[in-house]
Amino acid sequence: MRDADLPCSRLTARQALAAVTDAYSELPAVPVGGHGRQGPAVPPSAPDGPLGWRGYDASRARARARTGEDESVVAALATLGGTEAVVLSFEFRFLGGSLGERTGDRLEAAYTEARERRLPLVALIATGGSRMQEGMRALAQLQRVARQSALNRAAGLPQIAVLRDPTTGGGWATLGASADVVLALPGAQVGFAGSRVRPPDADPYAYSAEGQLAAGQVDAVVPPDLLRATLQRWLRLLCPAREPGGAPEPAPPPAALGAPGLPETGWGAVVRAREERRPRADAYLEAYFDDREEVSGDRCGGVDPGVRCGFGRRDGRTIAFAAQCGTATRPAGFRTAARLVRLADRLGIPVLTLVDTPGAANDAAAERAGAGAAIADAFTALATVRVPVTSLLIGEGGSGGALALAAPGRLWATPDSYFSVIAPELAAAILKRDREQVRDTADQLRIRPQDLLELGVIRGIVDPT
Repeated sequence: MRDADLPCSRLTARQALAAVTDAYSELPAVPVGGHGRQGPAVPPSAPDGPLGWRGYDASRARARARTGEDESVVAALATLGGTEAVVLSFEFRFLGGSLGERTGDRLEAAYTEARERRLPLVALIATGGSRMQEGMRALAQLQRVARQSALNRAAGLPQIAVLRDPTTGGGWATLGASADVVLALPGAQVGFAGSRVRPPDADPYAYSAEGQLAAGQVDAVVPPDLLRATLQRWLRLLCPAREPGGAPEPAPPPAALGAPGLPETGWGAVVRAREERRPRADAYLEAYFDDREEVSGDRCGGVDPGVRCGFGRRDGRTIAFAAQCGTATRPAGFRTAARLVRLADRLGIPVLTLVDTPGAANDAAAERAGAGAAIADAFTALATVRVPVTSLLIGEGGSGGALALAAPGRLWATPDSYFSVIAPELAAAILKRDREQVRDTADQLRIRPQDLLELGVIRGIVDPT
């Protein structure tokens, strides 16, 4: 059996590297303490490590003999589908893939190498957390990793994490959860608390890759046989060739897919936008992109299936997208969209948003989940983004819940759409009008595409394909 045919969660560090890369070469060994180790130096010859933990030297010797490695992580320069990257691969059989001071040296050197070479970083994680035999000196390595990750993020370099089994403790809270894109292998144990320290009555699903996906902490659970190709696609999407002049060109608005012709009345615009068979975000994304990958979740415990976010390729260019799917947008949807916009901004990738919602969800659960703050965050992300954002209204534009994903000054509309400060029915109710007056109210609100163009709300009405 080839390495690539084995379940990646059970592979050694080097087998995992070989399973996902075209080729790799290990990065040079790092001198002990050679990358800015904090605190008083501990001589390399100090018996049993910084704590003098009896038997620690013997444990490391057995780990070296068992694995052939001298630490719990292997750092390499690799190519994946033709894209060069720095790849970290953990060896769980070396003291549970734990992070000690020498692990920290190696991780810091790898992040630094990625910055110097302007390369993405991929982490194939399998770790139980910090190394107890080194005490607080080991735990402090999480601060080192967090700083290095932040430096690479500030440099505009993407980071992808692959969660193998297990990914727990500080390794999950730094290398894993801080990555731009988080992929996990099926059945992997994923969580801050490992199996021996969590409450005895804890639900195991909450600590699984699938549970973390449902909770918005993981972008996708990827079968082992698809991992190699998935990583290659993600790297192509997140590492696009820089456009001449540095600033990316705006994404062109998609062509209209629905019925041609403009509505005669405001209520007619509402009826067309609410038509069940009208093309939705899925149809627009499928027609617009040659291929795409999606992110999932707001990293705060929520997922909104009514908002699709990710990156796609169109005519050789990468374009990020955030698309409402016609349902009331929940707080997790706004936060996921804001996360996507900020990531695209950091990587210099233009953004396309598709606006289609009757409005923000306004039930009690949405309020408890922070609807106001989530909408505010989406507004802020679009208001402060440096890359160009193109927005297309493809259906209902319901109040602030729709406006939060509409680019200021770069909004187009399809003929079968409308945008309103409030739904005509609700406007009539607030004004204490009879139900028979809803249609007149819709006309008064001037919500048709042609009205929006005349009012200067949109830049144009897109033509059908």
